[in-house]
Amino acid sequence: MSHQDSSAPTGSLASQGTTNAGYSSSTVPMIAQRDSRDSWSKKMDFLLSVIGFAVDLGNVWRFPYICYQNGGGAFLIPYTLMAVFGGVPLFYMELALGQFHRTGAISIWKHICPIFKGIGFAICIISLYVSFYYNTIIAWALYYFYSSFTSTLPWTSCDNVWNTPNCTNYFGTNNVSWNNYSHSPAEEFYTRNVLEIHKSSGLRGVGGLRWQLVLCLFLIFTIVYFSLWKGVKTSGKVVWVTATLPYVVLFILLIRGATLPGAWRGVVFYLKPKWEKLLETRVWVDAAAQIFFSLGPGFGVLLALASYNPFTNNCYRDAIVTSLVNCMTSFLSGFVIFTVLGYMAEMRNVEVEDVAKDKGPSLLFITYPEAIANMVGSTFFAIIFFMMVIALGLDSTFGGLEAIITAVMDEYPQYLFKRRELFVLGLVIVCFMGSLSTLTHGGAYVVQLLETFGAGCSIIAVVFLEAIAVSWFYGIQRFSNDVKAMLGFAPGIFWKVCWVAISPAFLAYIIVSSLLDRHPLILFDYKYPDWSITVGFIVGASSFIWIPVYMVYKLVWTPGSLKQRLAVCMRPERTMREPHTDSLSMTPVP
Repeated sequence: MSHQDSSAPTGSLASQGTTNAGYSSSTVPMIAQRDSRDSWSKKMDFLLSVIGFAVDLGNVWRFPYICYQNGGGAFLIPYTLMAVFGGVPLFYMELALGQFHRTGAISIWKHICPIFKGIGFAICIISLYVSFYYNTIIAWALYYFYSSFTSTLPWTSCDNVWNTPNCTNYFGTNNVSWNNYSHSPAEEFYTRNVLEIHKSSGLRGVGGLRWQLVLCLFLIFTIVYFSLWKGVKTSGKVVWVTATLPYVVLFILLIRGATLPGAWRGVVFYLKPKWEKLLETRVWVDAAAQIFFSLGPGFGVLLALASYNPFTNNCYRDAIVTSLVNCMTSFLSGFVIFTVLGYMAEMRNVEVEDVAKDKGPSLLFITYPEAIANMVGSTFFAIIFFMMVIALGLDSTFGGLEAIITAVMDEYPQYLFKRRELFVLGLVIVCFMGSLSTLTHGGAYVVQLLETFGAGCSIIAVVFLEAIAVSWFYGIQRFSNDVKAMLGFAPGIFWKVCWVAISPAFLAYIIVSSLLDRHPLILFDYKYPDWSITVGFIVGASSFIWIPVYMVYKLVWTPGSLKQRLAVCMRPERTMREPHTDSLSMTPVP
């Protein structure tokens, strides 16, 4: 790991002076920056970190379900279009912003449009909410991983103390009667042994803590802390394992799944196009939401990770490569999942559609483990599967918490610059304490509530404002000049049109559709009461509210008339970096 003494070589600075001719020191104030910021020791450290963040559990559990539910192979058309015109341009924008300004999600706004600084605070709060539930899902996977070290997996039979009379094991048994009240051994292991959700009456009575899950979560956060405490020095090395291991496991599981009886039925069901689905609005909304949450712009992670890049790094190529890897991983995961679902349908003697009704965590913790339990070498496949799930989850956690760490430390360097280890420790403790409600007997209900509202419409609204602020207030030409200063070439007309019009419209489309088409929130036949939905909306608003609050604060505390205040609050500050020196420079760029 090396400290980067300059953000750009001399040639790049000269280029910046040429391309940013529109800037004037009389209209855009200069601020000095001491550039002793860490940088990635290897380019692959950065790429693997970005890929590790973008490729998460949603690629495995959400994309395959969304794909078959919305027309199979036909769904790839809206998915590709939404990726090209919405997801990838936003992904590219965030990488470029982070790399050029070399700062986190809060302090970056003084360089773009200071009145929108509340966006940075909103991003940090949303990332905090995500950490409260996302790491609990990884803790569940760790519990499964530990439970897999047996010759016979514990979710194979109905002979365990947690099983009920409704437990029905159809593998290896003929003439089994399967009805609406039947539960598989894997389902009862998940609900009655891992979660013990039967001991909870719902959100009003979540019950006590599951000490086994508390221990699992403690181990997860211990790994997270020692991966992040030294910054990109440590996390850049850890991702060589956590970002590559899932691909090794995915290919092993794909080969195994393809050899199972009935696998072809699952693949046909996964990819068979239903062209009439393309006429349904819901399909396009799902495609837009899937690509957005898959690539992950708006969480501050891309800003943070790119801020440690060299100034002239080709972030354009990085955006294209990592986006392609992300989308291809989702597609590959579909084959891994549906070959196994076809096998289960063959064993149950039912249609694939009847088996493929599970989604979300249930797909990871019930459906797939159930199929693994009845394969030859089940223990081996269970161990590597949950290793993959843990690795996918940890990568995204690294990114989410690094976004908070970088944003806060860059905003308050005078207090935190030499205290990173203590700050990261404090953040991890806050995340652990905030996760305790998800470790109760009814913790799965809390996880579902936080997942739906903590990072739902609020994060999409935040990215919508971010795109507007950059393209319309900061200015698309100014932003293009910044990109040219780094890369030596300006973005083409396609990217400019996407940033100015198409991508904001893409986000507005998701927001409006999500608000107008809300479904009842149900988990394990438990319908969430109305008061819990109200609480969910309050949680969602509690992050977004910081944007208008900061706008009011900025306008009130800025001296002058209203017109003067608006002018000052929207005027970006420019950073001058003197090449090959750590000295301060106050010379305006001509």
